Amino acid sequence: MIAWIIDFILHLDRHLAALLADVGIWTYPILFSIIFAQTGVVIAVFLPGDSLLFGIGTLAAVDKTGTLNAPLASLVLGLAAVLGYAVNYGFGRWVGPPAFSGRYRLLKVEYLRRTEAFFQRHGGKAVGLSCFIPVIRTCMPFVAGVGRMSFPRFQLYSLVGGFAWVLLLLWGGYFFGNVPLVRRNFGVVTLLIIAVSLLPVALPLLKRRAAPAP
Repeated sequence: MIAWIIDFILHLDRHLAALLADVGIWTYPILFSIIFAQTGVVIAVFLPGDSLLFGIGTLAAVDKTGTLNAPLASLVLGLAAVLGYAVNYGFGRWVGPPAFSGRYRLLKVEYLRRTEAFFQRHGGKAVGLSCFIPVIRTCMPFVAGVGRMSFPRFQLYSLVGGFAWVLLLLWGGYFFGNVPLVRRNFGVVTLLIIAVSLLPVALPLLKRRAAPAP
């Protein structure tokens, strides 16, 4: 499974082209399902997100059949992201109170109260920015639900953040993915996209490790 995921990422352009050739218009529901799962299912953090959107834009720019249309893909995948966030939030809101009932030693009510307070202060910004960070984008809606963040507020920021994420990456691939230098090194570029998107998570951890012990 891990080997397949690595191969898929490194040769994303070929895999997407093969998928489009094999299933045609059914490429849309398949891609919708991947993005929906990436934002809506906590255990689906391993699915490609940033690199997939970049690859879709790259392929849409050169698809001579007109099957993969960039504006339509933007709308479909933007909706997939936003719906995934809403489902993830709903699940967190549903399981949150029972999970923090006090029966589980690791899930203390105090943690739930802290989460609620965090989202009351920073919820909107946290949700919006999390859309651009792998792993965090999958977990944040669930945590927002557990913290009982106001759903209209959550929906507003997830709508803006979700569509901004899809549009930025997909149209980035559309305009730059077929530049000769990028095209010749597509696997390296996708790895760089993943690495850059992980920087907001990695840098604080590195600073914490480098800080002298008190």
